Amino acid sequence: MNVDDFIQRFSAGLAKMKELSLPQARRTYVELCQTFAPPDPAGMQIENSALGGVSVRRFTPQQQTPGCVLFIHGGGFTIGSAESHHGPAASLAQMLEREVVSVNYRLAPEVDYPTMLADCRTVLEAIYPVALVGDSAGGRLAIDLAHQRNEAPPLGLIYPTVGALSLECLGEDAPLLSRGDVLGIRQQCPDIIATQRDRHPPATSIEMLTMERDPLTLPIEAAIANWREEGASVGYRCAPNMVHAALHAHALLPDMSAAWQDFCQKLKQRLN
Repeated sequence: MNVDDFIQRFSAGLAKMKELSLPQARRTYVELCQTFAPPDPAGMQIENSALGGVSVRRFTPQQQTPGCVLFIHGGGFTIGSAESHHGPAASLAQMLEREVVSVNYRLAPEVDYPTMLADCRTVLEAIYPVALVGDSAGGRLAIDLAHQRNEAPPLGLIYPTVGALSLECLGEDAPLLSRGDVLGIRQQCPDIIATQRDRHPPATSIEMLTMERDPLTLPIEAAIANWREEGASVGYRCAPNMVHAALHAHALLPDMSAAWQDFCQKLKQRLN
């Protein structure tokens, strides 16, 4: 698959969702994301359960190192689940050789951002993870969870929302995520605006993955510069020609696959 094929297929799915009720759109999003997911790795154990009343999906690879990783899915704070992000979470568990716990935090508009964060914190405090990993909206939640801890574990962040999320700080429009889309997310969840919080590193050890064609990449790079100035160790790679949401097709897009493997390998080195 090439990136234009991915964009066309994913865009068609998103367009279909706009015509549906929110519950129907969420189910359609799961189906859309699953069309790009690879088969589960051989020998991986997958279990749905709950921790402190919060639904989770646990991925245990056949070759396992002690310590688990908390994974927080994306979806603009209104869609997404452990089901929609099953493929990335399973791949993460396989490459890190650690159990991954994917959290089904509640979503807007049913709840506000502090409630989402509280759901994630409930799971974090139940498992004491050796790393926090989040993509997009989940990356924002991972950053804010880390800010709440005196000594945060290593972070793995995939194109998170950072900073003011204003037109002045965002990059150019791109397929699958426009500047207007980002402003809409900001309006839906005003608590994610992090102008002050993102001036300081959320952890001393961070791995970051961004996409070349994504308006969020510009503010992310500004945040990385600030974090490095304050002494954080930040590994960074930008997947060439890739777009927001390409994580779902990490097994199908060569440039995305290469960037994802590098991200996971470097995060694994930090954990070891």
